[in-house]
Amino acid sequence: MCEIENTKVAAVFEQYPINIRKKLFCLRQLILAIASETDGVDSVEETLKWGEPSYVTKTGSTIRMGWKKSNPSQYALYFNCNTKLVETFREIYSDTFIFEGNRAIVFNEDDDIFVDELRQCISSSLTYHTRKHLPMLGL
Repeated sequence: MCEIENTKVAAVFEQYPINIRKKLFCLRQLILAIASETDGVDSVEETLKWGEPSYVTKTGSTIRMGWKKSNPSQYALYFNCNTKLVETFREIYSDTFIFEGNRAIVFNEDDDIFVDELRQCISSSLTYHTRKHLPMLGL
């Protein structure tokens, strides 16, 4: 697993319950792997936004991940609610994922993750500014 260089991000991960931390680490690894494989994504900045681990690219829209004490068995990937991302994901993957409004894909702790479908969502967000003009974001 790739070490977290940003100590503030690492500290936030340490605050999550161990079972959720493992799930979020897996999502983190997936985001970083997809970024390294995606044409047009030169680098990913791992930072905090709204106190949660966030992943930013020059060509994309921020992906944020988190967990809330109010829903301890759930965790989520958050996307900018002012984009067409979640709206498009919902249209394509309504039978695959659980969505929260126009901002998140929500996972239950025991859910199997549909990696191929999630890979497309993450890639679309990381390259959003180059594909936002395409019908259905080019998916």
